[in-house]
Amino acid sequence: MTTEPPQKERIAKRMARAGLCSRREAERWIEAGRVTVNGMLLESAAFTVAPEDKITVDGKAIPALERPRLWRYHKPPGLVTSHKDEKGRDTVFDKLPEELPRVISVGRLDLNSEGLLLLTNDGELARKLELPATGWKRKYRVRVHGHPRESDMQKLAKGITVEGVRYGSIDGTIDSAKGANSWLTIALREGKNREIRKVMEYLGYSVSRLIRTSYGPMSLGDLPAGAVDEVRSKILREQMGVEKFEDQAATANTGQRAPRGKRQGALKPKANSPRPTTAPRKQGTLKARPSPKKSN
Repeated sequence: MTTEPPQKERIAKRMARAGLCSRREAERWIEAGRVTVNGMLLESAAFTVAPEDKITVDGKAIPALERPRLWRYHKPPGLVTSHKDEKGRDTVFDKLPEELPRVISVGRLDLNSEGLLLLTNDGELARKLELPATGWKRKYRVRVHGHPRESDMQKLAKGITVEGVRYGSIDGTIDSAKGANSWLTIALREGKNREIRKVMEYLGYSVSRLIRTSYGPMSLGDLPAGAVDEVRSKILREQMGVEKFEDQAATANTGQRAPRGKRQGALKPKANSPRPTTAPRKQGTLKARPSPKKSN
């Protein structure tokens, strides 16, 4: 009789799956001498771990794996999509409800952008959803100063180059014009840093408001600003290929991942910072940080 050896995975992937950070950030933590495995200080990310290995970051054990979860969040303008801001500005993660576990964002929205931001407790899921190869379209409502023409939309559809950066095909529709402003619907699949603002400025139109309305099959809908709502487990399985989570070790563990404010490395909320209420959860849904790339 033979026994199957325990499945191993790269240390950076394991840390990302635990919702601590991205793979790249995990590699930087390792290089900085912050990570140990079974008491041994790691010097390289070229290391694999088994489920029973004890991994610590800054002397604290990383959380046990939980099933991947995903939230819709309506980001208001004026928040930074970062766990920590060097300028001391309020971040998305400062404003999340306390009952959420530590999460990371799927891509980013810049300071003045608003609308749908996806949050997950699984770094690998975030990475998968961000990849252009996934092919998910992101849609935005965009208000610009001026009156774009159909010829401008055709230029976007062909792709343009701005300051040496090539932007692929972008779908643009002129919705309405009132006074000095126009509203557009913009859809893209890649989402490079501040892509919409840069291409519109290149065409001669400054963006005064930018709202992400959907990300793949996920829609902002009527979710109030500052609220979060979970994505159903059925959607995670059918739309994103997330397998059903069955970890006996995790099930046997009576302690679940600590709330966001009490987890390792989590920022403490400001004393007088208001907390948005969580949108009502539907029966049968999952009680489902920042990627260093892509913002609009």
